[in-house]
Amino acid sequence: MPHSDLLLELVKRYSPSTLESAAVNHLVQWMRERGFDARVDEAGNAFGIRGATNAPNTLMLLGHIDTFPGEVPVRVEALGEAGRVTTEPLAGLSAGWALYGRGSVDAKGALCSFAEAAAQARIPEGWRVIVAGCVEEEIATGKGSNYVSDHYTPTFCIIGEPSSSNRITLGYKGRILVEYTLRRAVAHTARPEPTVGALGAEFWHNILNWTEIENAGVERIFDQVMASLRGINTSSDYFNETLNMTVAFRLPPRITPEDVLKVLRGFARPGAELRGYGHERAYQSDRNNPLVRGMMAAIRAEGMQPGFVLKTGTSDMNTVGSKWSCPMVAYGPGDSNLDHTPHEHLPLEEYDRAIAVLKGIIEGLGSNSY
Repeated sequence: MPHSDLLLELVKRYSPSTLESAAVNHLVQWMRERGFDARVDEAGNAFGIRGATNAPNTLMLLGHIDTFPGEVPVRVEALGEAGRVTTEPLAGLSAGWALYGRGSVDAKGALCSFAEAAAQARIPEGWRVIVAGCVEEEIATGKGSNYVSDHYTPTFCIIGEPSSSNRITLGYKGRILVEYTLRRAVAHTARPEPTVGALGAEFWHNILNWTEIENAGVERIFDQVMASLRGINTSSDYFNETLNMTVAFRLPPRITPEDVLKVLRGFARPGAELRGYGHERAYQSDRNNPLVRGMMAAIRAEGMQPGFVLKTGTSDMNTVGSKWSCPMVAYGPGDSNLDHTPHEHLPLEEYDRAIAVLKGIIEGLGSNSY
């Protein structure tokens, strides 16, 4: 069955974090029209169920409906032919065309493929399929996924993030952001005391030395700790000078956000302030579970060879993975290298392949392979 115009209509509804309501309402209405028990939940998520609402088993298809800020002109353009666009309905197009627009890849493509597959699939007896379009994934609150993970306990969970239609994402690194503030009384520039700027450079140098030690002999990027200096600023009111730094860390499974704060306290100057936020622990799934086996079978059924990936960013998998012990992966159409870029676009043929794979996963839920 061909796709509908859902993806086009959802991408048209620009929805940066905290401004998702127009997109949420459209998705809820679309699901209602196709037989879902759908609503806007208490967190503001788009939420829909197909299958018996009291079924003993649940497949959670958890995507996010918010996007990175910045509008990308929405258009359907011929691949390799910049400027050749069409006004035809998206439902009549596939091979050779791509949808451009913010969220087409990250991650409305995945969310819409969830909804389209769930709408088309025959839901096996004993199962229900939940499609959740969560809010505030792109900012540190994780409001939508936190609400869902507090109220449901699925049998299997697929997180909606681009991996390409033939690849399964098994894990995401952890994260913490740290603000470092240091104040010193102003001294004459002829004196030998270091400025707060110099002390900030010392702090950053100590961080780099620590990451180098931690990463010694560790070849895989997913297993390395990564630090980035997001901002550094000094100011003075002529009596005191102040340093403000923001450092972000991407963390492997062996290092927690709390570990990072403990290390940084050892580097901090007396009287300095450290504030950590955006805590996310790394999550890595086991590939030897029924969900992964079922996904591999569905990908092969569409004539593709399945592959696996571990990502250095974070996603809602980090949030719900800390609460749910069920088999969990991330999946969705598109090239994640286009996330947050001005060239974000999703080939429609890739979108169709992901819908077919997801439909196969859903309809196979009652089989022995699960």
